[in-house]
Amino acid sequence: MAETDTEQELDLTEGSDRHRDVVSRHRPDRIESVEEQDRSITFVTENQVELIIRLVTPEIFQLTYYLEGDVRSDFSYAIDPEFESPEFNYSVKQEDKHYVIETSSLRATVSKEKLLVDFYDKDGNVLCEDEDGFYRRESLMKGISELKVTKKAPRGVRYFGLGDKAVDVDLRGRAYENWNTDSYAYERGEDPLYRSIPFYLALIEDRAYGIFLDNTYRTRFSFDRQKDRVSSFNARGGVMNYYFIYGPKLKEVTERYTKLTGTPEMPPMWALGYHQCRWSYYPEARVRELADTFREKKIPCDAIYLDIDYMDEYRVFTWNKKLFPDAKKMISDLREQGFRTIVMIDPGVKMDKDYFVFQEGMDQDFFCKRPDGETVIAPVWPSKCVFPDFTQPDVRDWWADLYKPLVDDLEMGGIWNDMNEPAVFEVKRKTFPNDIRHDYDGHPCSHKKAHNIYGMQMARASLKGIKKHAPDRRPFLLTRANFSGGQRYAALWTGDNIATWDHLRLANEQCQRLSISGYSFVGSDVGGFVKKPDGELLARWMQLSVFHPLFRNHSMGYNVDGAAAVKKDQVELQKRNTENDQEPWCFGKKFTEINREAVNLRYRLLNYLYTAFYSYINEGTPVLKPLAYEDQGDSTAAMQNDAFLFGDDILVSPVVSKDKTVVTTYLPKGKWYHYWDDMIFEGGKTYDISAPLERIPFFVREGTVLPLREVMQYTDEKDPDVLELNVYHSASSKTSRLYEDGEEGWDYKNGEYRLTNFSYDPDEINQKTVLSASREGSYEPGYESVEITFIGLPFKPATANVDGKEKDVEIDDSETVKVCRVNVASGFEEIILS
Repeated sequence: MAETDTEQELDLTEGSDRHRDVVSRHRPDRIESVEEQDRSITFVTENQVELIIRLVTPEIFQLTYYLEGDVRSDFSYAIDPEFESPEFNYSVKQEDKHYVIETSSLRATVSKEKLLVDFYDKDGNVLCEDEDGFYRRESLMKGISELKVTKKAPRGVRYFGLGDKAVDVDLRGRAYENWNTDSYAYERGEDPLYRSIPFYLALIEDRAYGIFLDNTYRTRFSFDRQKDRVSSFNARGGVMNYYFIYGPKLKEVTERYTKLTGTPEMPPMWALGYHQCRWSYYPEARVRELADTFREKKIPCDAIYLDIDYMDEYRVFTWNKKLFPDAKKMISDLREQGFRTIVMIDPGVKMDKDYFVFQEGMDQDFFCKRPDGETVIAPVWPSKCVFPDFTQPDVRDWWADLYKPLVDDLEMGGIWNDMNEPAVFEVKRKTFPNDIRHDYDGHPCSHKKAHNIYGMQMARASLKGIKKHAPDRRPFLLTRANFSGGQRYAALWTGDNIATWDHLRLANEQCQRLSISGYSFVGSDVGGFVKKPDGELLARWMQLSVFHPLFRNHSMGYNVDGAAAVKKDQVELQKRNTENDQEPWCFGKKFTEINREAVNLRYRLLNYLYTAFYSYINEGTPVLKPLAYEDQGDSTAAMQNDAFLFGDDILVSPVVSKDKTVVTTYLPKGKWYHYWDDMIFEGGKTYDISAPLERIPFFVREGTVLPLREVMQYTDEKDPDVLELNVYHSASSKTSRLYEDGEEGWDYKNGEYRLTNFSYDPDEINQKTVLSASREGSYEPGYESVEITFIGLPFKPATANVDGKEKDVEIDDSETVKVCRVNVASGFEEIILS
């Protein structure tokens, strides 16, 4: 019988009868009592280890372990406050060696010895089994040092998730840590990075489950690292509190986790357009020159960013009046040209008795403190900074109101939170000491517990300010540090990457992993932040990022040496310096044209991406998915790193190696149409696909109705004249959908939207096909006509019947593909081709 172990660290001083420390190890022994109440089953062992299993849904079980003296609280920053558990039936029964808990989807057994928990599907197939189960180590002097659960990792099980770990898609064979870290110029395999997402998925044969460790301390996940077929997850404090989430499909696991931890609201359409950023654009004349160049070269762009140098000596919520003498007029003029302006706000507040933010925060006691009450002072961009305790509600309210001049008076388009791990310069630790104190929303704690949610709570405060002071506009907020559930507040980017081909591949892998970990609004610094790409690398990165929800070009720019200081005599010099430029036109005419076409493609696909966001926000469906999500029973698909799904019906095969003009692509089962030439490929096979420098290969699933948008220089330049639909023939029926609304404001929440469900129903025997459309919502789009192109028809239609009336058709017949075009009214209900 495993019982609590105690060991002593002996003091070697001769004659001492005391010890340096007393260490205790806890492992559950035999169950002594069981109690059931309100979908919670509590098991207590003879050595007073307590396990509470709460049934959240038929597919989600929460497991929490307590020992005597633990703080008992269900408070969580990660779980969506609006998440509601449904009513459902379950049973609890006792067997010889186990207690059995069962719902309509999931079965868990709890062993009477050692409190081991195993999970099975409803048919009795093994999903996940404890190896050694729960373990805790603590000491008298240091408190809890390890909480751990060990599970079996059978051969063949693949592991996914954990956010943007800088490794291949499958996590097996390594251990990973979650501790938000300023990771400038990180390399492949470096860990931890900027954010912590303690959630992973496992695929065992054709069955998937996930585990979310809702613990904000430093955590560690090991996936058969020692090749002993054992996995584990542990935390350095708090309580062991994790959720077991069943699929059986990978997509269902991600959807359930994402709904549990929450989704954002619909973004404004402009936020899905192309964004241009660098460290830094200044002075004002340089920003205006940038905007003019985009419009002159007809490269669409919706947002321009101002990095930290726009501030007055790095004082957040201020402006450098020498560089930007009239920020309000500049922002207004940029908006007239179709650009939203986005500015950076960091958490570090400069110590300056004449600076209003510092004064207000000190007067109200809002800055983080050491255990004995001293205010924490640390260097970031200013040499002496203080830091708001964003875990205190009053601080978040104060911080939110600081945004009023930016988002209300200046009508700023969006906000960018950076350095919020929180980053600290000069010390190897790169952040606060562990003993810094935090309010933690009325649950006082040390920085050991609050570190990983500091950036998340800053984003929460920032979002509150944007929404409060620009209530009629949808917010856009970008953050670097975050935690599970932080997708409710802000978009993410993968941090300070490098202009290398391996980082292009990493950008692809990291964005896929973030998306399946609940964060669909993600992207990378296009072209690389550190160093400068050549024209080919930037072009391939632009092409890949067409298919990433956040599409932002960002580089070190002027500050390539890491020096951000702006001196009076440098202003004009910096304006003229073009050595480190990586805007889309900076590598000559050939690459300018290639990059323009990449951005044009993004704007063509905006309606499709917007619809994918609708699915993400309402159903938790990730926008980006590895091919394992397409067919998890296909072992070849599950091993793919480069190719991925964009939305549900587009498969992208990016070029991520230098001088490559052919990509080897595995296509899952079914038929796939190559977008560029409509060639049809049979799935379940690997192909060498031509990938000339000017285009990225991607494929559309058979049966898909793909919406295409008119290219504009910015998303709200005008109402589109026409909606285009490409319909890709399939021998079997398929449904697609299109979500539309005003693209700004909140009317969609009151029914002002249009959700169109398309049904494609072929009848190849009788050489007939039907496209029908059903709609909900009261929104009326600006276009009046729809141009529909049917691709890959196995017959040449003679007529098109649209809602009972004959319409002219245009036929394009070739040996490989038959195309039929029909123009109809925007509210059509049925088209019959025969």
